[in-house]
Amino acid sequence: MALTKRQKEVVDFIAKFVDDNGYSPSYEEIAHGLNLASLATVHKHISALEAKNYLKRGFNRSRSLDLGPRYVQEHRRQRELEVPLLGRIAAGRPVEAIEQRATLSFADFAGNRDTYALEVRGDSMIEDHICDGDMILVERTADVRDGDIVVALVSGVETTLKRIYREAGDRIRLQPANSSLQPIFVPASEVQIQGRLLAVLRKYK
Repeated sequence: MALTKRQKEVVDFIAKFVDDNGYSPSYEEIAHGLNLASLATVHKHISALEAKNYLKRGFNRSRSLDLGPRYVQEHRRQRELEVPLLGRIAAGRPVEAIEQRATLSFADFAGNRDTYALEVRGDSMIEDHICDGDMILVERTADVRDGDIVVALVSGVETTLKRIYREAGDRIRLQPANSSLQPIFVPASEVQIQGRLLAVLRKYK
Protein backbone atom coordinates (compact mmCIF):
# COMPACT_ATOMS: atom_id res chain seq x y z
CA MET A 1 0.00 0.00 0.00
CA ALA A 2 1.35 3.42 -0.99
CA LEU A 3 1.83 6.16 1.56
CA THR A 4 -0.18 9.36 1.53
CA LYS A 5 1.77 12.61 1.29
CA ARG A 6 1.27 13.29 5.01
CA GLN A 7 2.25 9.75 6.02
CA LYS A 8 5.49 10.11 4.05
CA GLU A 9 6.17 13.43 5.78
CA VAL A 10 5.64 11.76 9.18
CA VAL A 11 7.94 8.80 8.55
CA ASP A 12 10.60 11.00 6.94
CA PHE A 13 10.46 13.36 9.94
CA ILE A 14 10.91 10.43 12.32
CA ALA A 15 13.82 9.01 10.29
CA LYS A 16 15.60 12.38 10.22
CA PHE A 17 14.96 12.95 13.94
CA VAL A 18 16.46 9.54 14.77
CA ASP A 19 19.44 10.21 12.51
CA ASP A 20 20.06 13.62 14.11
CA ASN A 21 19.44 12.67 17.76
CA GLY A 22 19.99 8.94 18.11
CA TYR A 23 16.52 8.34 19.55
CA SER A 24 12.95 8.56 18.29
CA PRO A 25 10.77 11.67 18.70
CA SER A 26 7.83 11.93 21.06
CA TYR A 27 4.33 12.41 19.69
CA GLU A 28 4.52 16.04 20.88
CA GLU A 29 7.73 16.60 18.91
CA ILE A 30 6.18 15.08 15.78
CA ALA A 31 3.09 17.29 16.13
CA HIS A 32 5.23 20.39 16.64
CA GLY A 33 7.70 19.55 13.87
CA LEU A 34 4.98 18.96 11.26
CA ASN A 35 2.43 21.52 12.52
CA LEU A 36 -0.15 18.80 13.15
CA ALA A 37 -3.31 19.84 14.91
CA SER A 38 -3.38 17.31 17.73
CA LEU A 39 -1.74 14.24 19.24
CA ALA A 40 -4.74 12.24 18.01
CA THR A 41 -3.76 13.14 14.45
CA VAL A 42 -0.20 11.96 15.11
CA HIS A 43 -1.53 8.71 16.59
CA LYS A 44 -3.68 8.14 13.50
CA HIS A 45 -0.72 8.52 11.16
CA ILE A 46 1.52 6.34 13.35
CA SER A 47 -1.09 3.58 13.39
CA ALA A 48 -1.43 3.71 9.60
CA LEU A 49 2.35 3.58 9.15
CA GLU A 50 2.61 0.66 11.55
CA ALA A 51 -0.07 -1.22 9.61
CA LYS A 52 1.95 -0.68 6.42
CA ASN A 53 5.19 -1.89 8.10
CA TYR A 54 6.90 1.49 7.86
CA LEU A 55 7.06 1.89 11.66
CA LYS A 56 7.25 -0.37 14.70
CA ARG A 57 6.07 0.62 18.15
CA GLY A 58 7.74 -0.75 21.25
CA PHE A 59 5.70 -0.83 24.42
CA ASN A 60 6.61 0.38 27.90
CA ARG A 61 9.03 2.94 26.45
CA SER A 62 8.52 6.70 26.35
CA ARG A 63 10.08 7.01 22.90
CA SER A 64 8.92 3.80 21.31
CA LEU A 65 9.02 4.41 17.56
CA ASP A 66 11.37 2.40 15.36
CA LEU A 67 11.62 2.39 11.59
CA GLY A 68 9.90 -0.67 10.14
CA PRO A 69 11.29 -3.21 7.69
CA ARG A 70 9.52 -1.73 4.70
CA TYR A 71 10.97 1.72 5.29
CA VAL A 72 14.44 0.25 5.75
CA GLN A 73 14.11 -1.75 2.53
CA GLU A 74 12.88 1.21 0.48
CA HIS A 75 15.47 3.55 1.97
CA ARG A 76 18.24 1.10 1.07
CA ARG A 77 16.92 0.88 -2.48
CA GLN A 78 16.75 4.67 -2.70
CA ARG A 79 20.35 5.04 -1.54
CA GLU A 80 21.42 2.66 -4.29
CA LEU A 81 19.90 5.13 -6.76
CA GLU A 82 21.83 8.12 -5.41
CA VAL A 83 25.08 9.61 -6.61
CA PRO A 84 27.13 12.27 -4.79
CA LEU A 85 26.40 15.86 -5.77
CA LEU A 86 29.79 17.50 -5.20
CA GLY A 87 29.08 21.06 -6.27
CA ARG A 88 28.80 23.24 -9.37
CA ILE A 89 31.06 23.60 -12.37
CA ALA A 90 31.26 26.56 -14.72
CA ALA A 91 30.56 26.13 -18.41
CA GLY A 92 31.31 29.81 -18.99
CA ARG A 93 33.53 31.88 -16.69
CA PRO A 94 35.43 29.84 -14.08
CA VAL A 95 34.01 29.73 -10.57
CA GLU A 96 35.55 28.60 -7.32
CA ALA A 97 35.19 24.85 -6.83
CA ILE A 98 33.45 24.15 -3.53
CA GLU A 99 32.70 20.61 -2.43
CA GLN A 100 29.27 20.20 -0.88
CA ARG A 101 27.70 17.25 0.90
CA ALA A 102 24.60 16.29 -1.00
CA THR A 103 23.25 13.54 -3.21
CA LEU A 104 21.30 13.42 -6.43
CA SER A 105 18.57 10.80 -6.21
CA PHE A 106 17.00 8.99 -9.13
CA ALA A 107 14.54 7.18 -6.86
CA ASP A 108 11.66 9.49 -7.76
CA PHE A 109 12.11 8.50 -11.41
CA ALA A 110 13.01 4.84 -11.07
CA GLY A 111 10.40 4.10 -8.43
CA ASN A 112 7.50 5.67 -10.29
CA ARG A 113 5.46 3.35 -12.50
CA ASP A 114 4.30 6.36 -14.53
CA THR A 115 7.86 7.19 -15.61
CA TYR A 116 9.37 5.66 -18.74
CA ALA A 117 12.33 6.27 -21.03
CA LEU A 118 12.61 6.88 -24.76
CA GLU A 119 15.57 7.27 -27.10
CA VAL A 120 15.50 10.45 -29.19
CA ARG A 121 15.83 10.17 -32.94
CA GLY A 122 16.32 13.31 -35.03
CA ASP A 123 17.17 16.93 -34.28
CA SER A 124 13.79 18.65 -34.16
CA MET A 125 14.35 19.67 -30.50
CA ILE A 126 18.04 20.51 -30.74
CA GLU A 127 17.56 24.18 -29.72
CA ASP A 128 16.15 22.89 -26.44
CA HIS A 129 19.40 20.91 -26.10
CA ILE A 130 17.71 17.58 -26.85
CA CYS A 131 19.90 15.79 -29.36
CA ASP A 132 19.76 12.69 -31.51
CA GLY A 133 20.66 9.68 -29.35
CA ASP A 134 19.71 11.29 -26.03
CA MET A 135 17.60 9.32 -23.57
CA ILE A 136 14.61 11.14 -22.14
CA LEU A 137 12.56 10.39 -19.06
CA VAL A 138 8.84 10.94 -19.51
CA GLU A 139 5.99 11.15 -17.02
CA ARG A 140 2.94 9.30 -18.31
CA THR A 141 0.23 11.98 -18.12
CA ALA A 142 -2.21 13.83 -20.35
CA ASP A 143 -2.36 16.82 -17.97
CA VAL A 144 -0.03 19.29 -19.67
CA ARG A 145 0.20 23.05 -20.08
CA ASP A 146 0.98 25.19 -23.10
CA GLY A 147 4.73 25.24 -23.62
CA ASP A 148 5.39 21.84 -22.04
CA ILE A 149 7.55 19.41 -23.98
CA VAL A 150 5.37 16.38 -24.58
CA VAL A 151 5.25 13.01 -26.26
CA ALA A 152 2.32 13.28 -28.65
CA LEU A 153 0.69 10.60 -30.77
CA VAL A 154 -0.62 12.23 -33.96
CA SER A 155 -3.53 10.67 -35.88
CA GLY A 156 -2.91 7.37 -34.11
CA VAL A 157 0.18 6.78 -36.24
CA GLU A 158 3.19 8.99 -35.53
CA THR A 159 4.70 9.74 -32.11
CA THR A 160 6.70 12.93 -31.77
CA LEU A 161 8.47 15.02 -29.10
CA LYS A 162 7.47 18.69 -29.33
CA ARG A 163 6.31 21.67 -27.31
CA ILE A 164 2.53 21.81 -27.22
CA TYR A 165 0.32 24.86 -27.70
CA ARG A 166 -3.46 25.04 -27.93
CA GLU A 167 -4.59 27.24 -30.80
CA ALA A 168 -7.92 28.82 -31.74
CA GLY A 169 -10.35 26.66 -33.66
CA ASP A 170 -9.70 23.59 -31.50
CA ARG A 171 -6.29 23.04 -33.05
CA ILE A 172 -3.00 21.93 -31.53
CA ARG A 173 0.38 23.37 -32.50
CA LEU A 174 3.30 21.01 -31.98
CA GLN A 175 6.32 23.30 -32.02
CA PRO A 176 9.81 21.99 -32.82
CA ALA A 177 12.88 23.60 -31.26
CA ASN A 178 14.71 23.85 -34.56
CA SER A 179 14.46 27.05 -36.57
CA SER A 180 14.77 25.13 -39.86
CA LEU A 181 11.56 23.19 -39.20
CA GLN A 182 7.92 24.24 -39.35
CA PRO A 183 5.39 23.63 -36.56
CA ILE A 184 2.81 20.91 -36.93
CA PHE A 185 -0.85 22.00 -36.79
CA VAL A 186 -3.44 19.29 -36.20
CA PRO A 187 -7.02 19.10 -34.89
CA ALA A 188 -7.07 18.53 -31.12
CA SER A 189 -9.12 15.36 -31.68
CA GLU A 190 -6.18 13.82 -33.58
CA VAL A 191 -3.60 14.38 -30.81
CA GLN A 192 -3.15 12.03 -27.87
CA ILE A 193 -0.74 13.23 -25.19
CA GLN A 194 1.26 10.26 -23.92
CA GLY A 195 3.54 12.03 -21.49
CA ARG A 196 5.47 15.10 -20.38
CA LEU A 197 9.26 15.45 -20.46
CA LEU A 198 10.93 15.11 -17.04
CA ALA A 199 14.65 14.89 -17.81
CA VAL A 200 17.23 14.42 -20.54
CA LEU A 201 20.11 11.97 -20.14
CA ARG A 202 23.17 12.02 -22.35
CA LYS A 203 25.92 9.44 -22.11
CA TYR A 204 29.43 10.18 -23.28
CA LYS A 205 31.77 7.28 -24.00
